[in-house]
Amino acid sequence: MLSPKEIKKRYKIAQTKKEQWRTIYEEAYEFCLPMRNLYDGYYEMDGTPGQDKMKRVFDSTAIHSTSRFANRIQSSLFPPQQNWCRLMPGNDVPPDQKVQAQRILDIYSERMFSVMRQSNFDLALSEYLLDLAVGTAAMLIQPGSGDIPIRYTSIPLYQITFDEGPDGDVGYVYRKYKRPFEVILQEYKDGTLPDELKKKYAEKPQANVDLLEVSYRKDNQVHYCVQTMEGDHKIVSRKLKSMPFVISRYMVVSGEVFGRGPCLYALPDIKTLNKVMELTLKNASLSIGGVFTAVDDGVLNPQTIKIQPGAIIGVSSNGGGRGPSLAPLPRSGDPNLSQIQANELRIAIKKALLDEGLPPETGNPRTALEISQRMKDLSQNLGSAFGRLINETMFPIVRRTLQLMDEMGMIELPLKIDGLQVTIQPVSELAMASNMSKLQPLLQYMQMAQGLGPSGMMALKQDAIADYILDQMGIDARLRNTPEEVKAMVQQAQAQAQQVAQMQAEMQGQGGSQASPEQNQQEPPPE
Repeated sequence: MLSPKEIKKRYKIAQTKKEQWRTIYEEAYEFCLPMRNLYDGYYEMDGTPGQDKMKRVFDSTAIHSTSRFANRIQSSLFPPQQNWCRLMPGNDVPPDQKVQAQRILDIYSERMFSVMRQSNFDLALSEYLLDLAVGTAAMLIQPGSGDIPIRYTSIPLYQITFDEGPDGDVGYVYRKYKRPFEVILQEYKDGTLPDELKKKYAEKPQANVDLLEVSYRKDNQVHYCVQTMEGDHKIVSRKLKSMPFVISRYMVVSGEVFGRGPCLYALPDIKTLNKVMELTLKNASLSIGGVFTAVDDGVLNPQTIKIQPGAIIGVSSNGGGRGPSLAPLPRSGDPNLSQIQANELRIAIKKALLDEGLPPETGNPRTALEISQRMKDLSQNLGSAFGRLINETMFPIVRRTLQLMDEMGMIELPLKIDGLQVTIQPVSELAMASNMSKLQPLLQYMQMAQGLGPSGMMALKQDAIADYILDQMGIDARLRNTPEEVKAMVQQAQAQAQQVAQMQAEMQGQGGSQASPEQNQQEPPPE
């Protein structure tokens, strides 16, 4: 395990690299997520809670679209209070045991989502996805206490920095934050505080202490520790089986560590729209209040001129014959043009943030085909980010949650979630729509095979078709029969068919022997 000085040294190097992102991240948070903006000195200078963070914001399009982006991702991949993934047996599990294994894994899945619903997962995920709209999001998953078995915490991007490990994964994760001295040992029950620190905060236990939280992999072991920034006192040191931090990037450029999200894509349009609205509002205030010129026989002093609503500028003349004593100042600018430009910018911003819904109800009626095509395009746009979201968000959250449940004795997980023994399958609405698209070629071939005769259906494994369809549709294993049960049912059906055939044969035999004497009596005598 690294010493506190080594950890602090690595943190400073990582923080120096992160500072290169400060400008664009600060602008993105200022105009898209001003309420979560910690780059304005509020956190560093112990700012007063409740301060106004929207002094330079003149248009809320980006704020609303960012919120809708997070809501859309959550409802599409992680619907609240619903099961959005399923544990399934991997290829290492024998085929004849997959249904039985699936029944056990479905029980584990249900228990996992029961724990998540009892915890604060949905709330933390919504804040997590807001940060992801900027480019990088972080979540801390730790054992809970009391009524919350597992605690999910969305960490603001401002507090997080990290190094990239092998194969593009996140290696070292650092979090610098502040906590009151009196709650440190309450949160870290296995922690220890040095006497030097106790003496310093003996008279002010409510004062904040700067802490550095770090998690990293070394020698196939996950290390976790918390230390003070001042004095390098290590408070907590643990060895874990999984990374407590979940870091996700929306899109990563080669050679970069932090991510770029749709807010950064739309940032030029967002800043332009904000400036257009600022100038439009200033022009509107001049139109409402007006600026006037007043005749002054003296020499005009430019230093005394104020271009603001209700201002009066002294001039030597207001026209021929010195003109009227008070005249309005002509104004420039076309409000209609600025409105057109603002609408075009709003459309571009909403498109970048995937904030495109159904068309408005005004105008000509929309056809069902148009609405269907719009929703199909929306699904395709959302699907571009799903791969990284599943690999960097869904899989780590599920692994960490199951690992904690196993350590707390809630489940006994005998298999590894490595894609070979146990796999994680998304079952949200959009993911199931993708699975249904996989079934279309099979269903189309089965329709075509009917015209090919018996040889057409013989090309498919009849006993495997049902299992494949049930897997793609995510049917609960409790409703499915195991191969042994299917075999027993087939044998029972065959036995019943044989009994029915035997009974029919006996009945036909008895009926023939009874009918033959009558037939002989009715036969006419030979001529």
